[in-house]
Amino acid sequence: MGELVQTYNNLINQLPTSAKSLVRIAVVLLVSALIIKLANEFITRFLFMPNRDRIKIDENKKKTLASLLKSIVRYVTYFMAAMNILEILGINTTSLLTAAGVGGLAVGFGAQNLVKDIISGFFLIFEDQYNVGDYVELAGVSGIVDEIGLRTTKVRDFGGQFHIIPNGEIKLVTNHSRGMKRALVNINIAYEEDLNKVLKALEEVCQQVKEKREDILEGPSVLGISNLGPSEVVVTILARTEPMQQWSVEREIRKAVLEKFGKEGIEIPYQRIVYINKQSKGEVQ
Repeated sequence: MGELVQTYNNLINQLPTSAKSLVRIAVVLLVSALIIKLANEFITRFLFMPNRDRIKIDENKKKTLASLLKSIVRYVTYFMAAMNILEILGINTTSLLTAAGVGGLAVGFGAQNLVKDIISGFFLIFEDQYNVGDYVELAGVSGIVDEIGLRTTKVRDFGGQFHIIPNGEIKLVTNHSRGMKRALVNINIAYEEDLNKVLKALEEVCQQVKEKREDILEGPSVLGISNLGPSEVVVTILARTEPMQQWSVEREIRKAVLEKFGKEGIEIPYQRIVYINKQSKGEVQ
C-alpha cells in the first residue's frame, strides 16, 4: 500500500503544476464513486445474501435498512470528497469549518428545511412508521414506498408517477400494509331467483376460495342480504386478508361466483330496455 502511494506521488510530481490539482481532484472523484459503488454492493450482498440465517429481518425492513445505509454512505463520502477537493485547491478546511461554526447561525436559517427533513427522516425510520414496499399515503400522495432516505422518501403511485417527498413535509402517515385488510364483494341477484339456493351456492364458493388461498386470514363468509335494489337483491361476502392481497382476493371471489352461477343457472340481473310502440289514433289494428 505504501509503495502504491509513493508511486502515485511520484507520478503527480512529474506533472505540470497546472495539471496537478486537476488530476488529484479527478482521483478523489473516482475513488469516491468507487467507494460508494463497493459499499452499496457490500450492503446489498450482506443483507440479501441467500441462506443467511443470522439476519432474521423482514424483507421490507431489509430494503429499508439497505436504503438508509446507502444514503449514509453516500452523504459521508460526498462530504469527505468535498473536504479533500477544498484542500487540493489550497483552502484551509480547518479554518473553513471554524468560520462555518461562527457563521452557522446565518447559514442555519437557510438550512432549516434541510435539518428539518433529516431529523424527520430519523424519526420516520427508527419509529418504523413504514418500510420500503409498503402501500402508504404521505403528504397527499398514495403509492408504494420505493426508497427511504435521511432527507426524502420516494413513492411511486399506481399510475407509475414517481414522487420525491421531503421528510419534513410528512405530517400524517397512513400505512395500508399493516394489519389485516378487508376484502368486500357485493353480489347482485335477480328477484326471480331462489334465495336459499343462491346463499348455498355462495357458501360453497367461499369454502372453495378459502381452500385455494393461503393469504386469507378470516372467512370468506356470506354476511347475507345487504341491500334491496330496484331490480336486484345485494348479497355481501366478507374476508380478511394479508396486507395488499385484498384486491386479489376480491377478484378471485368474483370469478368463482360467476363460474358457480353459470353452472347452477343462477341469473345475475342486467339492464333491460323495453320499447313501447304507440300507435296513432285511427290507425287500423
